[in-house]
Amino acid sequence: MPMVHVLAIITAKPGQRDAFLEAFRANTPAVHAEEGCIEYGATIDTEDVGRLQTPVGEDTVVIVEKWASLDALKAHGASPHMAAFGETVRDMVANRVVHVLSPA
Repeated sequence: MPMVHVLAIITAKPGQRDAFLEAFRANTPAVHAEEGCIEYGATIDTEDVGRLQTPVGEDTVVIVEKWASLDALKAHGASPHMAAFGETVRDMVANRVVHVLSPA
């Protein structure tokens, strides 16, 4: 099964992005330890880029993930630490959009 990429675009409620990132960082070591995790990290807008970019916004985090297979991604989604993370951040999140992509 081929590798998959994920872009998870999380918009926090106003003023909650830092708290979301703190919870994300606390959960990251468990995700990195998962079988099939190649890359998993949170990103935010780079400042002072100018017209080169379309900003995601001050309340938004884009999580960039790379998984060895779709099965590894599915196992990640079903893991107990991700369920606990979801409970932790539930009231911090205003919107979530997840794109699962395959290499072209």
